Amino acid sequence: MSAANWSIRLARPDDASHLPDVELAAGKLFETIPALAGIAGGHAIPPRRHRKLIANGHCLVAVSGDRIAGFLASESFGRELHIVELSVHPDFQEQGIGSGLMRGCQINAHNSGFSALTLTTFRDVPWNGPFYERLGFAEVGELDSHARLRGEIAKEVSHGLPEEGRVAMIRFLA
Repeated sequence: MSAANWSIRLARPDDASHLPDVELAAGKLFETIPALAGIAGGHAIPPRRHRKLIANGHCLVAVSGDRIAGFLASESFGRELHIVELSVHPDFQEQGIGSGLMRGCQINAHNSGFSALTLTTFRDVPWNGPFYERLGFAEVGELDSHARLRGEIAKEVSHGLPEEGRVAMIRFLA
């Protein structure tokens, strides 16, 4: 499929029940990384949590026909918009959907008065840290200066993700 076969829109409450399936399908890619197989990508945000995030008005979905091809879930913290999850279904990867969702999020955040986008991810997984760096994100070097992101990493580690290789990133909005 070409990029012309998908579009991005704000997520709607009735999308919430479909998003975990997209996230779990995308998470299977972690099985290709021996150190993360069985650790990462096996859990999804429940629909109830998605509905709460969607109600805040900054979550996006990419649609192709009647299918949700990908989504970006986010949550506001003061003047920062935190990207909770970005997932693209494997049937739709390599079409620019992830980048499109990120651009849409950046525009939405800028227009809504946020000063930065934040996220946590794996530093060295090609579709994680390096992908976000190409989109203008930088690693938060001193997590002590950003308690919320330090807490996000600690929460992820307590849920079983390996601390080594986890990184918080930020992209300031002009």
